[in-house]
Amino acid sequence: MRLSNNLMYQNSINKILQNQNGVANAQERVNTRQKYLSTSEAPADISQAMLYTNKIQSNEQYTKNINQLNGRLKTEESVLQGINESIQAAKDIALKAGNGAYSKDDLKSLASELTEIQKTLANLMNTRSEDGKYIFSGYQDSTQPYQFDAASGKYNYQGDQGQHKITIAEGVSIKASDNGFDTFEKTDARLNVLDNKADIPTTTPTNNITKGTVYVDGQAEFDKFHQAKYNADPTASATANTYSVLVSPGATATDPQTYEIYRDGAPQSPAVTGEVSDDTIEYAGMTIEFEGTAPGQLDFSLEKPHKENVLNTLQSLITGLNDGTLEGDDFQQVLNDGVTQLQNASEQVVFTQASLGGRMNVLERVTDSNSALDIQNQSNRSSLLEVDMAAAISELTQQETALQASQATFGRLAKLSLFDYI
Repeated sequence: MRLSNNLMYQNSINKILQNQNGVANAQERVNTRQKYLSTSEAPADISQAMLYTNKIQSNEQYTKNINQLNGRLKTEESVLQGINESIQAAKDIALKAGNGAYSKDDLKSLASELTEIQKTLANLMNTRSEDGKYIFSGYQDSTQPYQFDAASGKYNYQGDQGQHKITIAEGVSIKASDNGFDTFEKTDARLNVLDNKADIPTTTPTNNITKGTVYVDGQAEFDKFHQAKYNADPTASATANTYSVLVSPGATATDPQTYEIYRDGAPQSPAVTGEVSDDTIEYAGMTIEFEGTAPGQLDFSLEKPHKENVLNTLQSLITGLNDGTLEGDDFQQVLNDGVTQLQNASEQVVFTQASLGGRMNVLERVTDSNSALDIQNQSNRSSLLEVDMAAAISELTQQETALQASQATFGRLAKLSLFDYI
């Protein structure tokens, strides 16, 4: 078979070009560290690697969300700690105000301290996050949560009950805030009677009792009684929570007076009876006092359970301390209201802090989990796409050797001549 010079030249050039392309590809793999230079080389591996890339990118966004959430939770944690410390300081002042040796001016000084604490609390409860949003307003985070209403003399909550959530992993979302309704508006007010001045029924025949008072001075006992006895049924009669103290004279002039306590106009079962001591009756944590003689009757009603935020609790305390006319049991009732409700407010804040701590623990665990998952995804993608550098360098050396051999062969062929054999 005869081979023309043109055919030999063309074959040699094709081989050189082929080897040059091999060198270029091998060199690019070394430079880019990529195993494949086009999708057609390994469609399945590249497709799988793209899925890992998507997971890695999602994880990067989760990391940003985690950083944002971590900042918000730490801000709220610091604010709640400051709020609880302020509440405890106010409670100490309320307890101090019970010192009977304090003058009216002393009490006004304590009221001034409470006013400053109230301002501090209002600022803390209206705290903004790093992006300028109110952290305790729920979904209404552009609205200041607590504003003072001069007409009612109370602080009113302006937010809602929403809680923002941030997704920190696939299928995992954590609350990024606590609204003021759950944190501050759910504080139980002190359980009490509706009015400390007992009602003296005018329709009761031969009612010789002219005045009566009912004060709660055994709060724990009264709380149990109230929780067990209060009728919250909206269809119940208007007097369902009204108690009547019926006082009767003793069997003889020297015997003490006796009493029986009715509920809603009827005797209780078992009957609640006893002897009157110095015109005083102790019942379910209450001290019932009256003026007059038997027979007679006085009535009192249980107050409906309700909630009160800490700012309004302080407002009532401040008003009571500045009111120079309150004395004795009436003044003590103001202090009791304040101390009990401040304690309840503190417990509600602590409950929120515990919930916040739980979320921060979850956040920490998810952060570790995301980090481990990201390393695994990076490793899996690397095994599919990244080249083995030792193999790539070896391949480059092999391609370069083949190119050099092709070039040397072409040089020798180009010098061949028939005259060399004549």
